[in-house]
Amino acid sequence: MRNAFAAEITAIAPEMDTLVLLSGDIGNRLFDKYKERCPDRFINCGVAEPNMITMAAGMAMSGLRPVAYTIASFITTRCLEQIRVDVCGHHAPVVIVGTGAGFSYAANGITHHACEDIAILRMMPGMTVVCPGDAMEVRQAIRAALRHDGPVYVRLGKKGEPVVHQTAPDLVLGRALTLRTGEDVCLLSTGNMLPTAVQIADNLAERNIAAGVVSLHTVKPLDENFLREAFSRHKLMVTLEEHSRMGGLGGAVAEWITDHDSVTARLLRIGSSDDFLHEAGGQGYARERMGLTPDAITEKIENALRRIDGAAEPAPVGSDI
Repeated sequence: MRNAFAAEITAIAPEMDTLVLLSGDIGNRLFDKYKERCPDRFINCGVAEPNMITMAAGMAMSGLRPVAYTIASFITTRCLEQIRVDVCGHHAPVVIVGTGAGFSYAANGITHHACEDIAILRMMPGMTVVCPGDAMEVRQAIRAALRHDGPVYVRLGKKGEPVVHQTAPDLVLGRALTLRTGEDVCLLSTGNMLPTAVQIADNLAERNIAAGVVSLHTVKPLDENFLREAFSRHKLMVTLEEHSRMGGLGGAVAEWITDHDSVTARLLRIGSSDDFLHEAGGQGYARERMGLTPDAITEKIENALRRIDGAAEPAPVGSDI
């Protein structure tokens, strides 16, 4: 994902002479081609992320289009006051890019884990939160973010994620992308869980369960038209994210449900638990510990469907099964 971001921002820069890339002392070699093309529009702000965000807000209010980039946990929780006051408070069109979201940097410990960033930033007034599902979505998301008149947080994985889309999708902020249809269950994936969602759908198909796969790349604003249709057509909706179940995509969808009395489908939220992971290990290990592997999630979905099919009476809508 981060390589796709670097390639796309390098392609965009000559087309947009107002674009300025700011880095929090990361990705220097990654942006070598960008610096060759636009040496005067790259600023290494050092390990001073809050200052970087304030600089970006000032640039945006002066007519430039700044893109601020560093590790997701550093560019969100470390910079929250600057994002809230300087960027969102002035509705400044800053694109904030966090790389290594979720457990991408799992081996570096909790300082580098980012499982609260969606929840925190979607609470900021005027902020748009975008979590591309693969490298193809990353490229389209960056262009869409730069066209948007307001602050945008773009949440990336790290590197080596499988590419799901064969061609560039028609990515529009706030509009879901349907990859597969299936009448039994609908998998709503955001961010780097999209390849996992495809594997889960394959697992379920082997069990004669038809699963739809949807990239809900924009967590704020949600695609409400899609949600109305999907919740009326499926008996089980599942949110998938490498983020806490609290406050992320699952939380956003649960909030949406409370405002729509006509919803009949059940909701199952899949994400990390309300714990810090202090054990050493890579992203795969972290996902296994948090129950975010395709096999573990497939089992949860099967159990949820059994409870729905065997329920004597409908269970309350809006909470996890």
